[in-house]
Formats: sequence, structure tokens, C-alpha cells
Amino acid sequence: MTVHESEFSEIKFFAEKVYVHYWPPDSPKWSNLITQQVDKDMNKNNEKKQILIKNNVILINNYEFNDLKKIGMTIPLFKKECTLVFEGNFKELFAHVHITTKARNYLEIFNKLMNWRSKYFSDSML
Repeated sequence: MTVHESEFSEIKFFAEKVYVHYWPPDSPKWSNLITQQVDKDMNKNNEKKQILIKNNVILINNYEFNDLKKIGMTIPLFKKECTLVFEGNFKELFAHVHITTKARNYLEIFNKLMNWRSKYFSDSML
């Protein structure tokens, strides 16, 4: 494995904002307990969340997301931040996830995310 290939094995950063919600509409509905737990742990929790991306899995604190689809990244105009958006599964549930980081190195994180997406997901999976 070359040094270039190994740089994609793992991406770590902290996110100031994470929003996880039920999606797509035709998937099984979340229970009230799951919705409340996700709100408490992520959506309404103002603490930074640790993001770890390894191969084709995203770990947000203790929530593991797999079967990732529709992965997109953006840098909003006039803001010093980047946002990762994707669909994935956790605890056998379907979700749509928004992760925003305002880290000083947000451009570096954005570039790593773009390279990660290119390496692990074909255009047909985006």
C-alpha cells in the first residue's frame, strides 16, 4: 500500500453540529424512544461530537452508521465550515445525517472527505 492510499483509511474530526433524522419516508418509523435518544445524544446536544470515518463506516460518538448512500459535502458561502450529508443505517434503522464542522482546518477536512468518497463509493452509490 502506498502512502497516498493509506491516507484514506481514517478521518477524525470534531463536529459542532450533528442532525440525524428518520429517512427515507418508506422505511420503518422510529420509535419515540429512539427519537428522544437521538435528540438527546446528537440533535439537541451542544457538545462537540467526535467523528471517525474508517473505510465505509461513520462513527459519531457511539453511533455507528453503515450502508452509506447519497454522500455529499458542501462548504456554504460566506461560512468557515464544511458539512457532510449522507443516508445510512444505525441499529438497523434508516437515517439522514448532517454533520457540520467549524474546525480551523475545515478545508483540509473537506478535501479528505472528497478523497474518501471517491475511494469508497462509486458514482452509482452517491
